[in-house]
Amino acid sequence: MANFQYKALDAKGEETIGAIQASTDAEAIQILRGQGLYPTQVVEEGKGKIAQSKGKTAAKSKAKAAPKAVKGKVGGRIKPKVLMIFTRQLATLIDAGLPLLRGLTVLAKQEPNPVLKATVNALADSVQGGSTFSESLAQHPKIFNKLYVNMVKAGELGGVLEIVLQRLAEYQEKAHKLKNKIVSAMVYPVIVMFIAVAILVFLMLFIVPKFKEMFSDMPGAELPTISKIVFGFSEWMLARPFVLPNAVFIFLIIGAIAFGFQMWGRTKNGRNIIDNLKLKAPIFGDIQRKSAIARFSRTLGTLVTSGVPILQALNITRDTAGNVVVSQAIEKVYEAVKEGESIVTPLSASSVFPAMVISMVDVGEETGQLPEMLLKVAEVYDDEVDNAVTALTSILEPIMIVILALVVGCVVFALFLPLIKVIQNLGQSS
Repeated sequence: MANFQYKALDAKGEETIGAIQASTDAEAIQILRGQGLYPTQVVEEGKGKIAQSKGKTAAKSKAKAAPKAVKGKVGGRIKPKVLMIFTRQLATLIDAGLPLLRGLTVLAKQEPNPVLKATVNALADSVQGGSTFSESLAQHPKIFNKLYVNMVKAGELGGVLEIVLQRLAEYQEKAHKLKNKIVSAMVYPVIVMFIAVAILVFLMLFIVPKFKEMFSDMPGAELPTISKIVFGFSEWMLARPFVLPNAVFIFLIIGAIAFGFQMWGRTKNGRNIIDNLKLKAPIFGDIQRKSAIARFSRTLGTLVTSGVPILQALNITRDTAGNVVVSQAIEKVYEAVKEGESIVTPLSASSVFPAMVISMVDVGEETGQLPEMLLKVAEVYDDEVDNAVTALTSILEPIMIVILALVVGCVVFALFLPLIKVIQNLGQSS
């Protein structure tokens, strides 16, 4: 038997520090829970120290309760990573035996994000007022989407809220990791192209005009065709037909096209066409398709595993698919299941899901292990996306470097080729 120091909360929320004998820390926690205490820290003597209590009474604790939500910040948008950390912390506190209200109060006090801090305080007030946790979450749809709310609701009904919150945290962690992989694959070529354009513009506006002026002062200097093209393009970029140089108008036109494309993408028809192109793109389309399948499988599998009814789970999965084409395929699955049919038939009819996914879903339905099979599909396609992103990055790196070298090399070649010819002519004349 070893001695364990502990810090715990009683039913009234008062903090207490003491010592207890047990074989392991898990046994110490069980003994404390049997005494009606909720341990927040258990440390074996000689292996650490318990933080000293500040001796607050229950009255003082209530007097210094979590501050009221800041007006204008409740329910605002936060980063997915912040929500993921909050979910993991809340699951840990509830799993440790802390009541939900007390767990929310503790997290609100230590939360650095002002929006989430105000929202958690609002959640605590709502729960204290008699609302269920899922009802309180539904009041802040910008932070907690339908998937989050419905999973918490299923956890409340099944009495396994801490397990559902852990699944939610795992789901968010994997989704965040998958998103980062895709972004890393997309961002690299964009950055390289931006650098190439920036270098090209700098050369055209500041370096090429000086060389052109130098060659114009050399009588008899014959310019090669590539040099004439570069000098002509530089002269056109510096021309001022409408007060501003043409180079400025190029960027304004590109910005206007990008803005118009973005606004068109928000329309129903535009979004449909863009999402189709995303899945059919030559290189990036395969990554987009695999990530969409992984998202669908993980979302549906997590919802059904947590106790959400299949129709409701399909409805939520459709709304959180992130791609119109995938959403339409899930809508057909929803209608088929609503009519009592199998999931496999509408999945096979769509061109989104490959044969391997359909086969695994079919086996899952036949064996009654559909949620487990969907989560396995998600794991497989997570690895597929990881491998595809790694392969794509390894291919793009040399290609982008070659493109950058060609852009700069062509301009430098056009500048120095006439100079080389002039030097050769001088050498021949002497």
